[in-house]
Amino acid sequence: MDLRRPLLPKAFGLIKFLIRRFISMAVVAILVTLFVFVLSRASGDPRTVFLNEYTTKEQWEQWGKDWGLDRPLLMQYLIWLGRAARGDLGNSLRESRPVTDVIKERIPATVQLAMGAFLFAVGLGLPLGVLSAVKRGSIWDYSGRTIALFGQALPPFWLGIMLILVFAVHLNWFPTGRRGGIDHFVLPSITLGWLTAAGLLRLVRSSMLEVLDSEYVKLARAKGASQFTVIWKHAFRNALTAPLTYTALVFVAFLTGAVVTETVFAWPGLGRLAVTSMSNLDLPVLSGVVFVLTGLYVLVNFLTDLLYAVIDPRIRLA
Repeated sequence: MDLRRPLLPKAFGLIKFLIRRFISMAVVAILVTLFVFVLSRASGDPRTVFLNEYTTKEQWEQWGKDWGLDRPLLMQYLIWLGRAARGDLGNSLRESRPVTDVIKERIPATVQLAMGAFLFAVGLGLPLGVLSAVKRGSIWDYSGRTIALFGQALPPFWLGIMLILVFAVHLNWFPTGRRGGIDHFVLPSITLGWLTAAGLLRLVRSSMLEVLDSEYVKLARAKGASQFTVIWKHAFRNALTAPLTYTALVFVAFLTGAVVTETVFAWPGLGRLAVTSMSNLDLPVLSGVVFVLTGLYVLVNFLTDLLYAVIDPRIRLA
């Protein structure tokens, strides 16, 4: 009897799943970068940034050749995409140095801020969501729902300014902004993670309530399982699929959408770099930032899909 036969369908299904995911990742990356590339070109010719009364026609045409602007738009994109696939994102028009160097300088600041906001959101939203569901109808439940309400109602830019005004200006507990020691991370992390903490709290609460009312949880209680076992072994693990998707996407959003927070706190991250590049028409830097952030987004989505099968055995890769 060949014991390897039952493993063959699973291995084949896994291979098919990986191929489909890699194809979809490539398609998403191409479409997003193409859209941003076309949109950046539509915003204006980057040569106009350096245009002055002394610019000659020969200089204008030479700039076009140097930056590849004398070719059709589709050809410009294909050339850029081929170089990007090899790790060459071109040179910054403003700083006259490789785009990869410019992005590498900003990545640590963005990742650190994203991690701080992520830890705050998960550390606040996850336990409060579980507590709110377990203590349904109690003061803990009403307190959690109130936090979720205010968390989703307060705009990040307003919250950031209020935190600076109260805790940095009046109380002088934390710095007003910029990147530095651990105390510099507190206010930006709260500002960036507050909305996510509120959404995660509501999602965990609703998922836990649905699972706690299920038949297998009632059966576990009837068999004499402890409250700890019922909550964390039976209920929490089965309620984790939806929050996992949310937190994974949110972490990528922290990396890609922290523009407001980085602007309020003068944080030198990728979001602020993208805004500066757009205003300066530094198209190579803008395209490079989008390429990197898109890669992070599709990679985290891919890892999230793989984690589904680990957390919930009912989900099959095939």
